[in-house]
Amino acid sequence: MTMSETWTAVGQISLLVAALAAVHLPLGAYLAHVYTSPRHLKVERLGYRLMRVDADAEQRWTSYLFSLLGFSLVSLLALYALGRLQEHLPMNLGVSAFDPAGAWNTAVSFVANTNWQWYSGEAAAGHVFQMVGLAVQNFVSAAVGISVAIALVRGFARSGTDGRVGNFWSDLTRTCVRVLLPMALLAAIALLATGVIQSFDPHTAVQTLSGGSQHLLGGPVASQEAIKELGTNGGGFFNANSAHPLENPTPVSNLLEIFLILVIPFTLPRAFGLMVRDTRQGFAIVSVMGSLFLAGAALLTWAEMSGPGLAAQAAGGALEGKELRFGPAGSALFAAATTGTSTGAVNAMHDSLTAPGGGIAMFNMLLGEIAPGGVGSGLYGMLVLAIVAVFIAGLMVGRTPEYLGKKIGRQEITLVALYILTVPLLVLVGTALAISLPAGQAGIQEAGPHGLSEVLYAMTSAANNNGSAFAGLTVATPFYNTLLGVLMLVGRFVPIALVLALAGRFASQKTVPATAGTLPTHQPLFAGLLGSVALVVVGLTFIPVLSLGPIVESLS
Repeated sequence: MTMSETWTAVGQISLLVAALAAVHLPLGAYLAHVYTSPRHLKVERLGYRLMRVDADAEQRWTSYLFSLLGFSLVSLLALYALGRLQEHLPMNLGVSAFDPAGAWNTAVSFVANTNWQWYSGEAAAGHVFQMVGLAVQNFVSAAVGISVAIALVRGFARSGTDGRVGNFWSDLTRTCVRVLLPMALLAAIALLATGVIQSFDPHTAVQTLSGGSQHLLGGPVASQEAIKELGTNGGGFFNANSAHPLENPTPVSNLLEIFLILVIPFTLPRAFGLMVRDTRQGFAIVSVMGSLFLAGAALLTWAEMSGPGLAAQAAGGALEGKELRFGPAGSALFAAATTGTSTGAVNAMHDSLTAPGGGIAMFNMLLGEIAPGGVGSGLYGMLVLAIVAVFIAGLMVGRTPEYLGKKIGRQEITLVALYILTVPLLVLVGTALAISLPAGQAGIQEAGPHGLSEVLYAMTSAANNNGSAFAGLTVATPFYNTLLGVLMLVGRFVPIALVLALAGRFASQKTVPATAGTLPTHQPLFAGLLGSVALVVVGLTFIPVLSLGPIVESLS
């Protein structure tokens, strides 16, 4: 690793941090205004009339949850039907329908904001399916995650409201109309300016410089790429994902896409601070998110730019599986962003990451994707860990734990414990099934620790609603499509139900005024405790299985 390469890596990270810092305050204030304003826009009122809902009616957490689950079920069935009937849709490019297991996996994947793809995008999905099915879910599944986070914030901000945490239909509509649509429009224009394509062209035959022929596929790529990154969705119009030159043509577009992935997750803590009327709380949360992300990005960049072996050292980094226009630094930063959030986009082959680099990417996901996490899910995941940190601190000093004026009792900590245990249970059971059953073993391409890493990465990606893959595992089979679909479904909606139950309990409580014995949750001491809790929870749960995969591979 030369000095110029080091400065390039540092410059990319510095520019990214500066851009995120520049929008943090104004965008955070705008998001807080969106969810606290009593006014409805005309287009929103029209939508409410069509849906026949009263957007001003406050819902208890149970009604909020049932509305969310009902909407998601209808979305899942509609997307499943589109996949099964794809060959009959217009602009289908001659592709056939998905098989039942493949359609199930895809429907669950995009409704759960996972966007795991077992298929090649340009060869298996037509333009209408991409736009009407997948792109629509990129908007609404992201909006669902943000809505849940806002409901939990209201639970902290309200006092004695009988468990009422807002209105799901209003939150969903406002997120799409006021946040995601305008931001995605601006992002799509910016991506177009960098060279990302946007058309409805079918396969076009072109003559190459060598005299041969090649088929190029057009499509509505920029519009889908924008919401894919902005909503921390992932997936890709092309099989090569964000490594494809028509999805991500230049280092400028690469840095822009990383910014889009991180901008809402890093801004939501500001909205949280404003809504609970204590901006210091928001800064404490975002400081922990930022510290964990920067640590992961730095370690992953070091692992890829200082790859082991003479070939990597001669090339200036581990270049296998990476686009030269991005290099190890641009690929590592993208990998840190996509695994630190619930985004399945990749601009390099994660199966070709160095052993420590792949381990860090997995650890980012196993952390619960809270650094900074997905849109909405990162914030509510970090707030759940903040409750754990407060509870531990309360036990240490012998006081009843409180967070933002809400007492943490037996029922609250039970919900938190179930939340924390859900994903580890899914990841470890799913991995055990895959490596022990013949149908699972048939998809493993590598023997030894790397083969285990491939399976562990896939189960982690599905259960955490990430969607990225090592890609060394053959998953286009009924076994993996079914198993991963179950993990994505349970890993998305069980934690959401537990978070909304927490929100309802907090909203029902009376806010307790702070006293001399109240733990200050806005100071560096608490931020350090919160970061330590996040690392310890992951370390105690997953270090044994990581030691059998990427850790032992790194030492071999």
